[in-house]
Amino acid sequence: MKIRLGTRGSALALTQTGLVADALGRLGHRVELIHILTDGDVRAPDTPWGEGAFVAALERALARGQIDLAVHSAKDVPIDGDPRLTIAAYPPRDDPRDVLVSRDPAGTLAMLPPGAVVGTDSPRRSGFLRAARPDARVIPLSGNVDTRLKRLDDGEVDALILAAAGLRRLGRTDRINQFLDPSSMPPAPGQGALAVQARAEDPAAIEAGGALNDAPTRLCVEVERAVLQRAGGGCRAPLGALAVVEGDRLTVLAAAADPDGSWSLVRHWTGQSGEAERAGSELAAALLAAGYRAASAEVAAR
Repeated sequence: MKIRLGTRGSALALTQTGLVADALGRLGHRVELIHILTDGDVRAPDTPWGEGAFVAALERALARGQIDLAVHSAKDVPIDGDPRLTIAAYPPRDDPRDVLVSRDPAGTLAMLPPGAVVGTDSPRRSGFLRAARPDARVIPLSGNVDTRLKRLDDGEVDALILAAAGLRRLGRTDRINQFLDPSSMPPAPGQGALAVQARAEDPAAIEAGGALNDAPTRLCVEVERAVLQRAGGGCRAPLGALAVVEGDRLTVLAAAADPDGSWSLVRHWTGQSGEAERAGSELAAALLAAGYRAASAEVAAR
């Protein structure tokens, strides 16, 4: 089967799409990469990106039939998606954690100098960073991974917080100073996972993409996204979640923070993998009961 595979044009997006293309090729499919320009690619530097900024153009191309499958970072896929589309597969997940990258080769979060300048455009990372290091000065810093690393090396900031998976996929693990504990820097729901999306009424594409699905990854990502959905947040929410499944045992961490770092909270759930729906509901309820309010948190993040 010939598959037109949609992708953004950034180095990381092309690398991630290449992983999917190679996997489809090993299954005997002929793959053509189709580059799609997204809103997130053309926004002004260091300006907040909105819900779906990196996926909406790909989803439009998919819905129109310009491509057969689209590859996204799972954390960027909007919670309330286009009903004409479906996630055919979540391939095996990479490391979901965030990492600290510092100009000081020996730098860690605890060892950053007082008043250190840290670059991130994520409200979630900003909130948990400020909770851990109230003295840190957080500045918005966006762009692709190489652009952000150059700005670090040029001295604009003392450190960055990035996703481990992105650096691993780009072969830049040499830049990682510290893997951050999810209890203090909870990853975005779906972080480290890829989502292969198809049209809901294209059974051939769903079957082809579905062959790449990893059941434990799907279970974990869906639990994490359920927490986000039921707590009322979107992909810009200062909320993190991480699920781990081992055999029939499921453990889930869910957390939220005010972007200014004035408060943060972490909740845990442990049970059976068949209770995934219950896990998402109970953790979202726990965050809301503890004072998390998605609307006010996301307004504060802008």
